[in-house]
Amino acid sequence: MHMSEASSEPASGTNGAVKPRVLSGIQPTADSFHLGNYLGALRQWVAMQDTHDAFYCVVDLHAITVEHDPATLRRRTKVAIAQLLAMGVDPDRATLFVQSHVPEHTELAWVLGCITGFGEAGRMTQFKDKSSKQGTGGTTVGLFTYPVLQAADILLYSPEPHEERALRVPVGEDQRQHLELTRDLAQRFNHRFGDTFVPPEAHIPPGAAKITDLQEPDAKMSKSASSPQGIIDVLEEAGPMRKKIMRAVTDPGSDVVYDEERKAGVTNLLRIYSALEGTSVPDLETRYAGSGYGQFKKDLAQLVVDTFTPIRERTLKLLDDEEQLDRVLAQGAERASRVAARTMDTVRDRVGFVGRGR
Repeated sequence: MHMSEASSEPASGTNGAVKPRVLSGIQPTADSFHLGNYLGALRQWVAMQDTHDAFYCVVDLHAITVEHDPATLRRRTKVAIAQLLAMGVDPDRATLFVQSHVPEHTELAWVLGCITGFGEAGRMTQFKDKSSKQGTGGTTVGLFTYPVLQAADILLYSPEPHEERALRVPVGEDQRQHLELTRDLAQRFNHRFGDTFVPPEAHIPPGAAKITDLQEPDAKMSKSASSPQGIIDVLEEAGPMRKKIMRAVTDPGSDVVYDEERKAGVTNLLRIYSALEGTSVPDLETRYAGSGYGQFKKDLAQLVVDTFTPIRERTLKLLDDEEQLDRVLAQGAERASRVAARTMDTVRDRVGFVGRGR
């Protein structure tokens, strides 16, 4: 169970009820998070700090399943943490940490890997997709076992079954299969070794928006797949940000209306506008009735700039104070490690490993 600095009790809400726990992670595989990350997940991380016992993790172990440059990984990990803080993740209200700072992640992954079927791991869609592109010669064992490590990331922070509280994981459609594997492994472990893990629940945060590529509105906005013109980075300068919105693909006609089939481009821009401003899509359609795409895009560009410029400025300021960033990471690692160590003590005992003695 989560411990605050002063207490060993589970985090409670204002009415004294024990909060459900939430675990979410993001990879440090780019120099900046993008608009899709922000509206699809990260903004919800900030909101969930008040309603959940929140554990947020920058998953650097997952980032090395592909070839990488060590100095770049180290820098991007710090930039990821700084952006999360700049967006409003509060290290006093949430446990914010780097995955590799808690070695129990890899230890639990090994134990879970030993109860995962080879065929079961091979059926994971993301593995199949990536390995079919790269061929077996270019596919690592790490990529194959990635979903097992992901299961360990989640189950390491499982509340104890007697606490009777939920373990939630915010997921998009592309992660549902991995969460199902995690549930299966939790139940399999419990069946073989006794009640240890709470099977996690999928959590679709209210307000999470699916944002697509500005140039290819039928494709998800993605660092690995989108062209530079199709993606807006959180840390981008205002000028390029504006240009990308103004050049975003629209559709025949000039009506600002929501129509996923015939107006995928405008529909995506309406979703972005609605999510950032908190105005419903029908209200936006009414506001821009008869005004054409030009004014709509200009206003949206300003809204995007106004949203991300303060985050960019706060991020750069945080990166200038490396000592403070390191203090935040040390605090998060300590909190996460306390929970992880307790979970692993139970796992080792249940599996039959001999204790080290004191």
